[in-house]
Amino acid sequence: MKESFSILFGLLGGLAIFIYGMNLMSEGLQKVAGEKMRQVLGILTKNVFFGVVAGAITTMVLQSSSATTVMVIGFVSAGLMNLPQAISVILGANIGTTMTAQLIAFKLSDYIWPILFFGFLLNFVPKNERTKNIGLTIFAFGLLFVGIETMGDLMKPLAKSPVFVSMISQVSHIPILGVLVGALMTVVVQSSSATIAVLQNFASTPGPDGIMSIIGLKGSIPVLLGDNIGTTITALLACIGQSKNAKRTAVAHSVFNIVGALIFIFLVTPFANFVTLISPKGPELEVISRQIANAHTSFNIINTVIWMPFVWLMVKIVTTIIPEGEVEELEEKTAAIYLDPHLLSQPVFAMTLCQQEVLQSCETILTSLKETKLAIIPFDQDNSSEVREVWRTQRDLQREIQHYLSRMIAVGTPTEAQTNAITELLLVSSGLERICIQMGNFIDEMIELENKDLSFSDNGERELRHSLEAIIELFKASLEVLKDGDDVSIVMVIALRERLIDMEKEMQDNHLERLNSGVCNPKMTPYFNSILGDLTNIGTYCLDICQSLSYGLNVSVEDR
Repeated sequence: MKESFSILFGLLGGLAIFIYGMNLMSEGLQKVAGEKMRQVLGILTKNVFFGVVAGAITTMVLQSSSATTVMVIGFVSAGLMNLPQAISVILGANIGTTMTAQLIAFKLSDYIWPILFFGFLLNFVPKNERTKNIGLTIFAFGLLFVGIETMGDLMKPLAKSPVFVSMISQVSHIPILGVLVGALMTVVVQSSSATIAVLQNFASTPGPDGIMSIIGLKGSIPVLLGDNIGTTITALLACIGQSKNAKRTAVAHSVFNIVGALIFIFLVTPFANFVTLISPKGPELEVISRQIANAHTSFNIINTVIWMPFVWLMVKIVTTIIPEGEVEELEEKTAAIYLDPHLLSQPVFAMTLCQQEVLQSCETILTSLKETKLAIIPFDQDNSSEVREVWRTQRDLQREIQHYLSRMIAVGTPTEAQTNAITELLLVSSGLERICIQMGNFIDEMIELENKDLSFSDNGERELRHSLEAIIELFKASLEVLKDGDDVSIVMVIALRERLIDMEKEMQDNHLERLNSGVCNPKMTPYFNSILGDLTNIGTYCLDICQSLSYGLNVSVEDR
């Protein structure tokens, strides 16, 4: 009993080291190549073939098809990627995820500790962040094999157990049982790469005869097919509460793997013969790890090639499974449409969504400024109340953006450059929040004036209209700066702000003249001053948000 617990916890410990190493390697690779990966994904989704390539490359970096699928679901939900593009990326993701199994098939037992030590030195000694991240990736790569070796050493005694050998014999001879075992393992571990690594290691264990694999290639293939089905569970969980297209994307991932597994389950023998043909020759125990890796890669490549011409059919299948139904109305037209909490641990993609959210918010604010002018001059009680609610909603949205950015730092592992970009975006969102608050105050004061039966003179109303028009022009110029970081636009913002200050001073002087001539009611003065203060502050906040960014939001972090 004691020995059984020792083996069990040893296997779990080895698996834990492997999964930790894989996650750490993914983290290091994202930090080294994350921005390039985002650019690749943006460029290579123009057609099905390039979408497949983009999905494969992205997954090689993320080291997880589930992570890629979750990211794609987030992009689809945000409207940054359409359904056919998303499906093509997912097809490629299934190919990219096989890279881990190919790496594991290398016999690196004699080099594990030098790899670990070299990675540690490269991460610990240099000060350069990129070099440290490369070291982290190498160190994590070594941890993968520490976990594999630990599991392998503890699996050997299991091969001598008659009960265990009998159980494996059942799995080997009943393919559907192997599929169920593989799917269940992956659902529990939440990583097909980890379960396939366990399968490779286990298959390399000799059976009772000491010569042949305990499970063999034919017995391993059904388990491998089950692994591919089990990995789709993560995507299905991630799509809960998302848009219909996001759910369809997750379902497409499941359909791809389930249909492929159902086809290949009837072709285990010819498929095993094909894999044996393309794999290195030698004693079974020496080559079976590579054979399983090649089977994993071949299954996903063949499955992808079959589906590539029929992406349109996949779209039809998933839209049939999840029909359009009734159009869902948004409760608030300015509610966040890009932010996805599932991507917080992937700062590269989370930043992309956040930038889109801020830019979309700016467009809404610009529209709201125009609507405010129409509602205030001449004053319309109903329209003013509606616009006030829009400003409150926008204020709340900015706070939601700031919370999302803060969680990105806390939950994710951003690089120094990404952290700086997040900080800048926080400042921009904070400035936008202040603009929303000031505009809300401005409308409240105008409503209060109406309720007290106080109003501007004709000249005062005309000057207020010109002031609002100047603010609209100023914010429009600020938006151009936020998009592209153009220095010429910043100069224009500064000039427009100075013009606004001059206008406010002129309005103050004109108001005093109207007071002296008896045109204006003295009760208007405190409201007038407060309103001028609101408008002047908005101009200041416009300049502040422009100066918060080193580069425009359309520029990637790597290009800064």
